[in-house]
Amino acid sequence: MDFCDNSTPRSAVAVYSGGMDSTVMLYRMRELGIEVKGALSINYGQKHAKELEVAASFCRELGILHKVADLSGLQDLFGKSSLTNSGEAVPEGHYEEAQMKSTVVPNRNMILLATATAWAISLEAEAVAYAAHGGDHAIYPDCREEFAAALDKAIQLCDWSKVSLYRPFVSSNKAEIAALGSRLGAGLEKTWSCYKGGELHCGRCGTCVERREAFHLAGVEDKTVYQGSAPSVADLVKSGWKL
Repeated sequence: MDFCDNSTPRSAVAVYSGGMDSTVMLYRMRELGIEVKGALSINYGQKHAKELEVAASFCRELGILHKVADLSGLQDLFGKSSLTNSGEAVPEGHYEEAQMKSTVVPNRNMILLATATAWAISLEAEAVAYAAHGGDHAIYPDCREEFAAALDKAIQLCDWSKVSLYRPFVSSNKAEIAALGSRLGAGLEKTWSCYKGGELHCGRCGTCVERREAFHLAGVEDKTVYQGSAPSVADLVKSGWKL
């Protein structure tokens, strides 16, 4: 599969969470010869702040300038998202189940990408790169290509510098990303997906189940360490990836 669905830039600032998708994107950009001028992570008050530590570790390993924008002061504006509200439990199960809508953080990608655009302009990068993929669309409206295309036009108009929005995985699924990451030797087991914020992946929340499904469908060994209470992949397959 061709993972470059829009014009490949010479340089970019990457929105980087430390998760599988954005980590594979960094390795893919390196393979393509794209200069990653910086990787930006965002602290928006998420329970799974461990992802910020993971992002910093990968950037040290790859020799990429890494910054964390502290937007945690906006947490009170995000309503009852289970990712930021301590009173809301992170739901378990497959992403396509109705209860997963509680994980939506209103306008998150607009905020993240606008912040990254400012840094990209300052660093004279040609693009902002982000790793939204086709499987995200079912639950997160700001991962749709329609949103990305509209925002691409907007950020090209926000400054005299012509910064574009590079989204290499927008037509891909997570299994394809897992397969690509395996080929690139991206250290997928070290990436962080879990929304619950523990020391180990819970193996039960929507993003953990999606992660496990991706490895299974890609035929890639999942070396991630999960909590002991996590169901087996065999049980998940038997249940149709539902808990």
